[in-house]
Amino acid sequence: MARLLTQYKDQIASALKDEFSIGNVMAIPKLEKIVISMGTGWAKDEKARFEVAQKQLTLIAGQKPVICLAKKSVSNFKLREGSPVGLKATLRGERMYEFFDRLVSLAIPRVKDFRGLNPSGFDGRGNYNMGLNEQSVFPEIDPVSITFNQGMNICFQTSTNNDEQARALLKALGMPFATSN
Repeated sequence: MARLLTQYKDQIASALKDEFSIGNVMAIPKLEKIVISMGTGWAKDEKARFEVAQKQLTLIAGQKPVICLAKKSVSNFKLREGSPVGLKATLRGERMYEFFDRLVSLAIPRVKDFRGLNPSGFDGRGNYNMGLNEQSVFPEIDPVSITFNQGMNICFQTSTNNDEQARALLKALGMPFATSN
């Protein structure tokens, strides 16, 4: 079992229950899924680069990503309907907690000039979104093999609709939010 999952079950869930005076154990906030996505609008021109991005996202997520296709043709962007425009991987269960653990303990500390994650990344419904500018912060990616930097978006979906409870959950799991001075 993942280290963070056992920590959540043993300590964090009861602490959140006490902190927010939650009577029903099913109402305790929990992490439901993490979605990692990459925008690859340049994929129509560079197929080899798209395949490299797909392999790297597979290494980062631990599962094969889904290819997102364009829904409409847009002539100004030279985009045709059905052409690949992105990649995404949805993580749940143990794989989600293992990715979260690697992100918080290994990847985020490797970001240059890191001063904490933006605490205003919540959407008002208990979900948190963050972005990374490059994939090289993940230890799975060999820095020598990187030919281009590819950013990614990471969305953390929680079971609560309250941003305060979601922030407390993510902070208890180890998310390093920036403190406002």
